[in-house]
Amino acid sequence: MQVSRKRIVVLGTGGTIAGRGASAQDNLGYRAGEVAVSDLLAGVPVPAGADVQAEQVAQIDSKDMDFGVWRSLAQRCAHWLAQPDVAGLVVTHGTDTMEETAFFLQAVLAPAKPVVLTGAMRPASSAAPDGPQNLADALAVAASAQAQGVCVVFAGAVHGPQDVQKVHGYRLDAFASGDAGPIAYVEEGRLRMLRAWPQGTPARDVESLPDAAQWPRVEIVLSHAGASGAVVDALVREGVAGLVLAGTGNGTVHHALEAALLRAQQQGVRVLRTSRCAQGRVLPHGADKLPAAEGLSPVKARIALLLQALP
Repeated sequence: MQVSRKRIVVLGTGGTIAGRGASAQDNLGYRAGEVAVSDLLAGVPVPAGADVQAEQVAQIDSKDMDFGVWRSLAQRCAHWLAQPDVAGLVVTHGTDTMEETAFFLQAVLAPAKPVVLTGAMRPASSAAPDGPQNLADALAVAASAQAQGVCVVFAGAVHGPQDVQKVHGYRLDAFASGDAGPIAYVEEGRLRMLRAWPQGTPARDVESLPDAAQWPRVEIVLSHAGASGAVVDALVREGVAGLVLAGTGNGTVHHALEAALLRAQQQGVRVLRTSRCAQGRVLPHGADKLPAAEGLSPVKARIALLLQALP
């Protein structure tokens, strides 16, 4: 009797994992997104009983991620997730905005199958690239029957989209999940579970996502010593649809900046209050005048506001 094989689709978007430098020692002056995703898979072990298929969605440095690529990526994910023989997806991605893309994909897909983002801190041309092991770990998670939802797999850890953050500029273990900790670890191709996989319902039908030019403008403003409301006032004049406050401490805000945010709120601008602190949640208080984005970092609160404000 022939045993049916499951399919894993790897969607490439570029990034350092696909980077190429002038030499094997050039880990900083490389060009991101130079190597095709199909070439990245060469020599990477495939989980037993699985077939791997590659598709190039984009070839960019993730610092340049934009709404158009997000829309295309979400639609290709939705397409492949709907195929009965596809067990899961892997997305190769640059590290700079990986946490944002993971949060966005979970919000619009909330998939029952795993969608695993991974990348590298060293380019593919490095003498000791970290991409192949990260990719092997990501394939193992995508093939796992117990995995679901969007996650980030990096340096042997599996991070949830709500909590994952890039916390170091060049270390190989560049991602962490703060107080929550990782969902699991990948150990020799096997998962050691620590907590539940992400769940939920899609906030948006991916087919209804508009063209990039129609996405609303949502900006992040930072509270700091001597902050003023000048930037907020200017953004309101320019027609901003939403503002995220990266506040001090538990989402506290300089009084001058708060006054400007309250004026913006009164004029119909959506406002969310977060903290610039790397760990901890913004705890709501009855006297708060600005709503708190509990548990979201500033960049993820921005995505939540974007989805709320989409036409």
